[in-house]
Amino acid sequence: MTEPGREQDKTILVVDDEPRIVEAVGMNLELEGYQVSSASNGYEALQKLTEDLPDLVILDVMMPEIDGFETLRKIREVSTVPVIMLTVRGEEIDKVKGLDLGADDYITKPFNPKELVLRIRAVLRRVEMPSPVPKTEIRVDDNLSIDFSRCKVIIKGKEVHLRPTEYRLLYHLVSNAGHVLTHETLLRRVWGYEYRDEDHYLWLYITYLRKKIEDDPKHPKYILSERGIGYRFKEFGK
Repeated sequence: MTEPGREQDKTILVVDDEPRIVEAVGMNLELEGYQVSSASNGYEALQKLTEDLPDLVILDVMMPEIDGFETLRKIREVSTVPVIMLTVRGEEIDKVKGLDLGADDYITKPFNPKELVLRIRAVLRRVEMPSPVPKTEIRVDDNLSIDFSRCKVIIKGKEVHLRPTEYRLLYHLVSNAGHVLTHETLLRRVWGYEYRDEDHYLWLYITYLRKKIEDDPKHPKYILSERGIGYRFKEFGK
């Protein structure tokens, strides 16, 4: 949970074309101690992003002119600010699309204001967590080496870029190579206690990692599934 007194240092940008949503969310966040900025469309959001330098963006998917997905795409061209998507649809494809474009989380309308605050705190906490740093470079095999001290993953001599969540997930898998980590354990360690039942996050980011480090993501040799239990990283030297 965010430490008392820390919220007033954080600015949240709320982007929604429905004034009542902006007002309700903004009022609730201000009661929690956050500074609030607002925008009614994607273009205004991009302007506020450079003017107000928010610590987190709450972004509605369904907006006129440019929707939330296109706005997120444009945000990611210039900023790594954490983004929570708002959607009225609970369809998995929308959730996956948002995460795939670089959203950090999503929440479906209508939502409990307390749940939104918890999600904001969890995302900010995750972003602010220092990256774990083992002391030495890990050489998995001739094709894959990982230097956590420099945040580098090398595949066949070429560096592969990982997003922060992908990096943290890989760290926990590699640090426990040869041992199975349950779904709940990985969710708690990588995303936070609030996400312990959100299996789809884990599945999606395992998929991202496999696409980046496996020769054949459909038949992985590094990140192995233990059906119904969790995942394990291959033991080094085997």
